[in-house]
This record gives sequence, C-alpha cells and structure tokens, in this order.
Amino acid sequence: MDLWLAWYHCVKTLRPACRRQRTFLWMVVVLIGLSIRADLAGVTSFVRALGLCPGAYLLLLHFFHSTALDLGALTSIWVRLVPTIFAPFAVGPYLVCLADGIKAPKEGRKMPAVKSLHQESDSNSKPPFIMGHSLQAISLLASGPTGHVVSVPLAARIHEGIVLSNRDKRTLLDKMVGLFFAVVAAWVEKKVILVADAYYASRKVINPLFAQGHQLVTRARVNAVAYYPAPIPKRRRRGRPRLYGDKVRLRDLARDNKAAFESAPSPVYGEQNVTLRYFVADLLWRPVGRIVRFVLVDHPVRGLIFLLATDTALKPLEIIQLYGYRFKIETGFRHAVQVLGAYAYHFWMMAMTPIRRRSGNQYLHRKTAEYRRQVQRKIGAYHAFIQLACIAQGLLLYLATSYGSLVWTRFRSWLRTMNPNQPPSELVVAYALRSDLPEFLASSGCHADLKKFLSRYRQDGEDSAGRRRVA
Repeated sequence: MDLWLAWYHCVKTLRPACRRQRTFLWMVVVLIGLSIRADLAGVTSFVRALGLCPGAYLLLLHFFHSTALDLGALTSIWVRLVPTIFAPFAVGPYLVCLADGIKAPKEGRKMPAVKSLHQESDSNSKPPFIMGHSLQAISLLASGPTGHVVSVPLAARIHEGIVLSNRDKRTLLDKMVGLFFAVVAAWVEKKVILVADAYYASRKVINPLFAQGHQLVTRARVNAVAYYPAPIPKRRRRGRPRLYGDKVRLRDLARDNKAAFESAPSPVYGEQNVTLRYFVADLLWRPVGRIVRFVLVDHPVRGLIFLLATDTALKPLEIIQLYGYRFKIETGFRHAVQVLGAYAYHFWMMAMTPIRRRSGNQYLHRKTAEYRRQVQRKIGAYHAFIQLACIAQGLLLYLATSYGSLVWTRFRSWLRTMNPNQPPSELVVAYALRSDLPEFLASSGCHADLKKFLSRYRQDGEDSAGRRRVA
C-alpha cells in the first residue's frame, strides 16, 4: 500500500490541470489503468483492469476529448514535478534532456494524421513502410539513489500527418525545437544540454538552442566537413576578412591523426573493461557559422564515431558519456510500447474522409472550419492519451528508483532475469501495483472522493484477474 500512497501523493499535484473535480477523478482512473492493465487494447483495457461497468467506456472516451483537461497545464505541471521527485543528471550548470522520434503503427482509415511512414531498422521483423503516427518526444535524464540513470518522459507530440495551412512551412526539426522550448519553459533560469541523434545535427536546431543558452550533443554524419579558423593576416587587406580557413573532412582528420588519439576507459554506461581511443578538434562548422567541438571516437566494437558538441568547454569523455546515455530514450520507448501501451489508442473520427493506403499528409486548408475543428479535437485526444501515458511511465520509474526494495517485496511473480539488487523495471512495478490495488482502495489512505467515485462505476464480483473487487 505504501507504493500507492507515494504514487497518489504525486498525482494530487496534477489537480490544477483539471477544471472540475470529476475530471481529475477520471484522470486518476486513467493513470491507474495505464499503470496496472495487463492488456493493451485501448480504453477497454482500463474498464477490464479496474472492473468498471460497461457504461464507463463512453465516459472514458468523453474524458480524452473533453476541454476540461488542460493539456498545456498538465504538461507544465508534470515538467515542474519531475525534478522534485527525481535527481536530475547534471553536467556543470546544465540539465540533460534526450530527444528522439518514434513511429506508432495505426491502421485506422478514419484516424487523423495517419500517413505512410518509412522506418529504418536492422531487424527483419519491421517492415520498411508502415501506416501510422509520427511522434517526437523529450525526456529528462535522471539518476536514482543507487546511481542508476533513467530517462523520464516529459512530453511527446504528433508532428506529421496534418497540414492545417498551406503557409505552414515548419519542418520536423522546427517542431522539435518548439516542443523543447515549451517543455523547458517550466524550468526558470535552468539551461539544458539536449542529446539527440545525427538527424538533429542541423542549423535549425543548433541556432535556436544556442540563442537561448542551451547546448546540443549529437552525432555528426560520416561525411561531415569542417574548417580550420582563417589565419590572421599580418597586414589588413581590402574587403571582408576571411572566416573559414582550410577545409578538412573528419574522415581524413581521423586518418591523419591516428598517433594523436588518446586512450581511456569507456565512460559509456554498461561497458566494463573496454578501452577506447579519442581525438578532439575545435573546428568551424559552416551550417552554424561558429566553432563547435568534434570528438572522434575509435571504439573497439562500434568502430569510428564522430560526435559533435556546441559547448567547447565540455570534456571529451563527458561528451562520449552523454551520447552513450542517448540510448536510454530508446529503452523508454520500448517500455512505453510493450508495458504501458502509450500509443495504443484507437480514437476514430466518424465524419472524416477515409484515408488511402500509402497516402501522405492530410491537407485541411480547403476543408470547412467545422471539419478542421473536429480534426484538432481528435488530435487533442491523442495527445491527452500520450501525455498521461508519459506521466504514468514517469511515476513507475519514480517508484522503481526511490522504492526499489519495497517493489521487489511486493512483486508476487517470477522473472528469469530478476535481480533484486538492481532497480526494478516498469513491468515489475506494474505487477507490484496490480497486486496492492485492492488493499489501497480498501484502506483509509485512499482519498474518500476517489473511493466513492470508483464505487459508483465498479461492478460487484471479481475482476478479470480473479481478485475480489472493492466497492
């Protein structure tokens, strides 16, 4: 029961995002369902997990579409709450955020923003083209009491598929920067290092971040080119002074400076007894017109890797360590998909023109105002579901890092790879919460309004797991 008390203590802080108490109670029901459900079949799984009556299904659908839930306020409150319940991973004065994109398969012909997407993967189980939603996400890198580093999801939004105006020329990079600024706006006077993959090594990302005092750590492309600073002439000549000196390819730079590479134990998490070699060069990068730090890493397994950091004060091993942590957001995506079903929503728009297979963006500038309003309402429901899933996953990570030993004692199952000396995963925490839910609902620790609200919509008897329901 202590797990649920800590969980509910955090959830209570989200109350200002709801205009009515009833809306807040439905939000609590959704967060409980996301945390304990055993199947990922959309909203119906919440009904089964909590043993709700069939009429609660339509009420849950209405909740996700309701304007009584302020998505902007909910995101802002959650972003401010995360640094208070986690210990943010910091490098000097900077917090560390991770950014990446994810594609959620969707087959609904009446789901706005569904389009044909290409996905690159070395796995034979993933088709190269799918129909689905393209999202971008921001997470915060945090460490637990034992030093275990986790990626706490902050926000995720659908950034492709819908074009409301033919004058909207924003790219995915522009939308990612907008999402990043919307997230970090809740952290007053805090600067952030954003860690992302090579796709985000672009002027459209670096210049806006640099203008606000933030930094970027990313991976440079294999064909990247940089310039030495132009030499200062002894006598001033006519015209504009040169900015760029000799051109150099990073591949050639690594080949010509093999003897200058330094050796060091790998700072990447999970790597032990691994020695890598690196070389540092501060060079001018033409896309941004300023000096950036390149770290050329010769890894014994992964080969030659080029890393880029906009802050030249960062040490080479810090840059390598930060980029190594980028994979944490990939792990978070896996748990979000497989454990919480963060993208398993199925909200259809009955009045929508059906989309065709392999179709692209849906252009709405010639549609009626009512049609555009309905599309935006549906997109808002998707974003509400996704944001609540981010919060539910963050709460599971909070319990895993702060109450790890208690979670293992309440985990009434078995895993082949279980290690009680390590922080539990989101799956283990979900099992522990599932087993403790009847005790929590029957105790005095459960809020009276929540207990009364659930007793109104729950059925008598036993739920799908065979447990006696608590009225």
